[in-house]
Amino acid sequence: MSMLVVVTEAVPPRLRGRLAIWLLEIRAGVYVGDVSRRIREMIWDQILALAEDGNVAMAWAAPNESGFDFQTYGKNRRIPIDYDGLRLVSFLPPDQDNNETKNSSLTIK
Repeated sequence: MSMLVVVTEAVPPRLRGRLAIWLLEIRAGVYVGDVSRRIREMIWDQILALAEDGNVAMAWAAPNESGFDFQTYGKNRRIPIDYDGLRLVSFLPPDQDNNETKNSSLTIK
């Protein structure tokens, strides 16, 4: 089990309700909890299915150099990148295609 944080913006109420089943909403759109990897992956699948045009960032404790890992969803112009094994955040160019930003958990080199 590891700490999980999910931050949402402009997502449908049904996704917020679904997240509240597994996590505690400590502020509007900010959810925290201690879940297993299987539950975290199930939550991410729910985010992909229900977020529509909203934005979501999910971060969790991980045994790596930074101590956490994360992924993002939506057209929020931020994507995770891998830089020598360290996960950083990159801004997308303003004219980036929407299809490339929908699920931006891919590693960009």
